[in-house]
Amino acid sequence: MAGKTLPVVTLFCLVLAMLPSDTVSVAVMSIDLGSEWMKIAIVKPGVPMEIVLNKESRRKTPVVVCLKENERLFGDNALGMSVKNPKTVYRRLQRLLGKKHNNPQVALYQKQFPEHQMQEDPVRATVYFKSSEEMQYTPEELLGMMLNYSRGLAQDFAEQPIKDAVITVPAFFNQAERRAVLQAAQIAGLKVLQLINDNTAVALNYGVFRRKDIDSTAKNVMFYDMGSGSTTATIVTYQTIKTKESGTQPQLQIRGVGFDRGLGGFEMDLRLRDHLAKLFNGQKKSKNDVRENYRAMAKLLKEAQRLKTVLSANADFMAQVESLMDDIDFKAKVTRAEFEELCADLFERVPHPVQDALTAAEMKLEEIEQVILVGGTTRVPKVQEVLLKAVGKEELGKNINADEAAAMGAVYQAAALSKAFKVKPFLVRDAAVFPIQVEFTREMEEEGIKSLKQNKRILFQRMAPYPQRKVITFNRYNDDFAFDINYGDLSFLSQDDLSVFGSLNLTTVKLSGVGSSFQKHADAEPKGIKAHFNMDESGVLLLDRVESVFETIVEEKEEESTLTKLGNTISTLFGGGTSEPTPNVTEPVQDEEEVLPESGKEDQSETKKDEVAKEAQDDSEKSADEEKSNEKTEEAGSKTNTKEEKETVKSEKAEAEKEENKAKPQKKSKISEDITVELVIKDILIPTADDVASSKKKLQDLTDRDLAKQEREKALNSLEAFIFETQDKLYQDDYQLVLSEDDKGHISTKLKEASEWMDEDGYAATTKQLKEKLSQLKNLCKEMFFRVDERRKWPDHLTALDSMLNTSSFFLRSAKLIPEDDQIFTEVELNMLEKVINETTAWKNETVAEQEKRSPIERPVLLSKDIESKLALLDREVNYLLNKAKFAKPKAKAKAKNSTSSEKSSKANSTVEEKVIPPTEEGTDTKSETPEEVPQAEAPPTEESTGHTDTDSQSQPTEETTTTGPVEQGQPENHIEDEL
Repeated sequence: MAGKTLPVVTLFCLVLAMLPSDTVSVAVMSIDLGSEWMKIAIVKPGVPMEIVLNKESRRKTPVVVCLKENERLFGDNALGMSVKNPKTVYRRLQRLLGKKHNNPQVALYQKQFPEHQMQEDPVRATVYFKSSEEMQYTPEELLGMMLNYSRGLAQDFAEQPIKDAVITVPAFFNQAERRAVLQAAQIAGLKVLQLINDNTAVALNYGVFRRKDIDSTAKNVMFYDMGSGSTTATIVTYQTIKTKESGTQPQLQIRGVGFDRGLGGFEMDLRLRDHLAKLFNGQKKSKNDVRENYRAMAKLLKEAQRLKTVLSANADFMAQVESLMDDIDFKAKVTRAEFEELCADLFERVPHPVQDALTAAEMKLEEIEQVILVGGTTRVPKVQEVLLKAVGKEELGKNINADEAAAMGAVYQAAALSKAFKVKPFLVRDAAVFPIQVEFTREMEEEGIKSLKQNKRILFQRMAPYPQRKVITFNRYNDDFAFDINYGDLSFLSQDDLSVFGSLNLTTVKLSGVGSSFQKHADAEPKGIKAHFNMDESGVLLLDRVESVFETIVEEKEEESTLTKLGNTISTLFGGGTSEPTPNVTEPVQDEEEVLPESGKEDQSETKKDEVAKEAQDDSEKSADEEKSNEKTEEAGSKTNTKEEKETVKSEKAEAEKEENKAKPQKKSKISEDITVELVIKDILIPTADDVASSKKKLQDLTDRDLAKQEREKALNSLEAFIFETQDKLYQDDYQLVLSEDDKGHISTKLKEASEWMDEDGYAATTKQLKEKLSQLKNLCKEMFFRVDERRKWPDHLTALDSMLNTSSFFLRSAKLIPEDDQIFTEVELNMLEKVINETTAWKNETVAEQEKRSPIERPVLLSKDIESKLALLDREVNYLLNKAKFAKPKAKAKAKNSTSSEKSSKANSTVEEKVIPPTEEGTDTKSETPEEVPQAEAPPTEESTGHTDTDSQSQPTEETTTTGPVEQGQPENHIEDEL
């Protein structure tokens, strides 16, 4: 039986092995992309949510890229180069995304980092960095390098490839800025599951770990996030709602957002840097102005960042920089009061985002239950003091990880969006910070005078939830036309914010094919041109499609009887259905207005539709019941009525059907035809496919260059290490023993030549040359290493062989002492083991003796691999016999002769007794048996089925049969003995 099941099990295992493994690359990651720091988190099987450590074992990485002539550095290594060579270091790239060259933000960046040369893109009017004719990179390309580096860190940490990611962006990013981040991710080869607002990610992380505290009562929480580059205040409402898919689940909804693009820790660092520069110039230790020295200012900025951190916990601190400029050291004392005075106007701006968020949410401060601090700059004492006074709370919430909350919330969303993980649902309703509207012109005629009227329709209001789809219908156009998609009312922004915001015009949509669609469906009733918009999970607005819609009247088929419908269904199942294609019509539609309904009206319209559908369903059910009752009545009446009554019923029924047909309303169906769309981007042009491919190639070339450089460095280090290690080994006793003087001198000479070559040409040699040189040296020293390695292995290997020989010999002697009646090994098996032992002993003695005659400088005849093969042969033979002894059953001993003869003489009686033996189930229940019944419970030895005829040697002693074994195994032995 086991032999039959084995192939089936083997086949099943093979099938499982051939199935693709889902755990190979199912990990997902999140990137909290800040203006100064980047935090990375992953989720993989067995690791729920974890922050990724970089190569320096830090939990956050500076968003800095260093591009030298033949080297590229990231993170902390790149940041270290900012002091030595600031021209090659690029940072704070976030503020340049989606910005044109004439944007005030670009001018501010140029002022803060004057060492960079920034040019205007002639096609897109954006900005790019130019350090040389060959090295020209856009902010999107530099950010793509950083994203690719972050993926490398995540893959090393997860030990598997990662492709899917959720990236955080500031809530105030507009459409152009969001598209720029997506472009950078595309260049890096990342699949973006979603761009999530960083404040939303923080709110999600807060809610996930407080799921039990969320109920049907709305709870309003404000998150105040002051990072390095900007500040955001967000009001979030937590409560549970009922869903059709998963029942009651928690939900967070963004209610209000206020922000300040320029309020952050970096502005404080710059003011401290300028203050230190002023102090150094005041000491008049140098004739030169420190503010004109880029390296000196970079050193002061680094010291200012450290100073700000220390002053958060101390009242004063001594700032000091060694060799700041002209080999002059700088040292000055700075107090917290001085720092607060330098940033006084910044601290006055701290409450503004809170008020903006309350205004956007249309809420009062009393409705906010808690204010929670997020971001590194909220650790500045003055910020907390001003904010606490502004919100009027007893204390500020600090019960969340200010640095890692966004990364952890984003990675939870990544796991939820990935198909590889199953997480508890947590509904997220984000909000669009900036309203978007549609603008179009329409020809008006008043008192015979034609004029063009500008119309505006709100597409997404301020704080409108997304993802969401919207449809706008143009009812008064029957020919090709165009409309614009622009930002709505931005009066809530300050003048500075508006100047930084960029273009207020998004896209011009040109439609063609409208007139031809009207001519094609001239007989149908036009229902307008419908434009379908979609704001996706990333907050990016998309125009899905534009279609012209018409209604036409179709004849409604007569209703078939139940039996006819059943017959048609059965015929369709067996291939009897129609092969005609379904016409391009859908269910009847209602008229749509140009003005987009508000959310409340939408809900009412949806409710009305549901009610109408429900009433229609109830009417259909009632009519079905009436038909059934009518059919039953007719069947009952047909048994008693006369033929005249039947004819009367038929005539009445025919007249009723005619009246129903007359009263039936005509059915309308919708016909839609797609309209050709041409988009003219007005804010920032989207890069063409060739531009994206060129950027990808540029980054891939840099990556290949980095890999080639790493491979060359590895080959160079390996060659250096081999030369130095081998030169040292030549003077060790183990190596001197196996080398002649000539060999030693030859190897030493070659190593010296290689070392000289390394000093002269090696550091400029190619990877191929380095590998070839290493290969030559290894071949030269191969025999030396082999002889030393063999001599080192001999003691342990020979000891193991002697131990194995002793164990095998002892086992052989013990096996031979087993009595003949109890012997479980055959003579052939024992002779085979004895032969292997003797041959191995002889080989060992001969080979060891021959090896002792040889010189250590000669190639050894006693090889470790031969000893291992002899050990394996002995081990196999002994294990074979041990396994046989382990599973063998002892043979049954002979019974008394008189009992055997009496059993043979009473064959007939025993046969009769066999017939009256109770069933095996009853025998197993019997606990006490008489001595005469004990032999019936004996189990037959396995040798009986092999053809042995000696029944005396097969029978077991009476003492062994007293074990409480099942009776059903003992009965066959009695049968065999009686027959024998």
